Formats: sequence, C-alpha cells, structure tokens
Amino acid sequence: MEIEGILNINKEQDMTSHDVVGRVRRILSMKRVGHTGTLDPMATGVLPVCVGKATRIVEYLDLDTKRYLCTMVLGREMDTQDIWGTEVARADETKVNAITEGDVKAAFAGFHGMIEQTPPMYSAVKIDGKRLYEYARAGKEVEVKSRQVYIPDLTIEEMSLGRGFDSSVTFSVECTKGTYIRSICHEAGKNMGVNGAMSALVRTGSGIFDIEHSVTLGELKEMSEDEIRSIVSPTPAPLMHFGEVLTNETGAITLLNGLPLYVADCEVTREPEYAAKDFYFPIRDEYRRAYLVFARINNEDKTFIGIAFKDEAGESLVPEKIFYSRG
Repeated sequence: MEIEGILNINKEQDMTSHDVVGRVRRILSMKRVGHTGTLDPMATGVLPVCVGKATRIVEYLDLDTKRYLCTMVLGREMDTQDIWGTEVARADETKVNAITEGDVKAAFAGFHGMIEQTPPMYSAVKIDGKRLYEYARAGKEVEVKSRQVYIPDLTIEEMSLGRGFDSSVTFSVECTKGTYIRSICHEAGKNMGVNGAMSALVRTGSGIFDIEHSVTLGELKEMSEDEIRSIVSPTPAPLMHFGEVLTNETGAITLLNGLPLYVADCEVTREPEYAAKDFYFPIRDEYRRAYLVFARINNEDKTFIGIAFKDEAGESLVPEKIFYSRG
C-alpha cells in the first residue's frame, strides 16, 4: 500500500509511541512511518502518524499546541510523577481530606502563560547522550535544567475532594511542545502541601487533529485501502501556520529544479500567520517567511509542490523541501 499523509491515531494505554509506529508499518506494509510527538505509554489519545513523504514535515510542527484531559490523585508522591511509578512519600490523610476547592484553584493559579518547568527524571530528555530515565533507573543524579513552556489555557473540570487518597482533580490544558503534564500534577500537589500524581491522561488534540476524528489501531486494521485513504489528511494540512502560494506548471518546474521562484509570478493566497506577530516564545525566523507552494498541474486546481522560504528581500521563494514527484 502506498499512501502519503497523516493518520490521526487514537493511541491505547500501555503502548509506546514507537509501538504505534511499528503497528502502522505492518498494517500498511510501509516502512516510511513516524509519529509527530511522543505520548507516554500509559497515556491515551491523539497521536498523529505521518506516512510516506509526510514524515518530512515533522520538524515544522513546533508551532502546534497540544490539548489534554488529565486526572491527578492527591496525597502521594511518586518517583515518576504518575501512579505507575514507585511511591516515595505520602501525606497525612487528614490533611488530604482538608483540601478545599479554593486550595485547588490556588494551587493551579500559576500554570498559565509562560512558565519554567523542569523535565521529570523519568522522561526521554537527553543529557550528554543519555535519556533521563536511564540515569533515574541507574540511581544516578544529574543536573536537569528548567525550560520555558507556554500554557494558553488550563481549566479545572472536576474536583472530587474529601475522599482520602482517592481524592482527585481533573483538568484540561492547552500547552506548547515539551510541556510535561505529570510535572504540573506534581507541582500542584506540592502547592497544596499534600503531594499529587497523575492518574490518567488523554491527549484530546494535537494541532489540527482532535480525538473525535481519530481511529484506533484495531479500527485501522479492519479498514479497506479505500477507507484508509479517505481518513488520511493531506501532507500540508498540519502546516496551517505557513503561508500559501499558487503558481503554474512553469513555476513548479522551477522549484523542482532547485531554483528560486519570483513571488511576483505567484498568487499569494495566504500570508504566514507569524509574519507580523509573535508566537508565545522565539521561533525560527524562517517560519515568518514560510509558504506552502501549490501549482495547477494536469488540469488540477491545486497540487502540493513543497515548502519554500521567502528570501530576506521578499522577492523570491527559495525551495526548502520538495514533495511532488515529477511522475
């Protein structure tokens, strides 16, 4: 089966993101498959999986935000910051039962906008060529630097308090790449003075993809080739932050030959979203000048050719990655 585009997979619990990629490879009988952002093994939900040439867009998805629904339990501190790790501390149950809705709201009040967050030791962040979880499993201490992440929205959805160590808080959150939801649970628990650990996590959205339109691996396996093709999103679909231009066949050939295309010879149908405004934190300057190039080829209205960056003079589009095959 030869398919190009992105599949919106609803990852099941107790699977790594790499496991999902392997299953999709086998179902489609394709080698060129990759995911767009790791989801913890015990988490479920949206995992966009790129197939074919679409794997080449992953590096441009830094501007996507992700959306989660998370539940945390109160009273316990875990080495992994979730309930699947080893308990390292437990609060007094009376103190846990004394937590009020006001205490919860105050504990989460600081998780909005730009925040500093230190990745948990049980994570895939690399230091000196090794993953943090490798250091953690070996019992070795290593300095982990904090980093900035942005949280546009965090909303407390439900509070189930006064139930001892079954007390829980459920919240939804939208955040930028690299945010650890486990760490939010851990820090919020500390803010309440009773500890806290993530007990459930569902990724409800990633960029343009949402859980309502996702499919499980089991569903994918039962689909016909035509059914699979019908749910594959086109390769450029996730790059909604980039601008868009339309050219003719001559312009397409120019790019295919690795030559710059004059902007004056194109129809600019959309400007880059961040051409004149800032993202939440500094981004690659090229993203402010990035365009998806489409062309009218073989009587088709729009054929995706590739990604081009406008030069600093604003006169030419310089090819960055070409996706169209001359055929």
